[in-house]
Amino acid sequence: MAKKIAAPALKDGEQLATVITRLKRANGQMNAVIRMLEEGRNCEDVVTQIAAVNKAINTAAFTLISSSLKECISEGKQNSPEVTEKLQKLFLSLA
Repeated sequence: MAKKIAAPALKDGEQLATVITRLKRANGQMNAVIRMLEEGRNCEDVVTQIAAVNKAINTAAFTLISSSLKECISEGKQNSPEVTEKLQKLFLSLA
């Protein structure tokens, strides 16, 4: 069985805080979508809110991956082909 390589954890506290804030905002937006559906709001309003949730989550994911890649490159130690391949796969999973 092949050894599974994990992407490195994000060490930049500022970037991590940005990602967490964005995901908390997306969580609030998702709760709003559920509430809107329960209240019978119109489709256009619900879809607009879902699009906002999607954008917030994607932005958080791209921020997390790009910051992790930046750390790998700047540290040099973890910039192995396996880590690079893992980060590329993560990017592609969001495309």
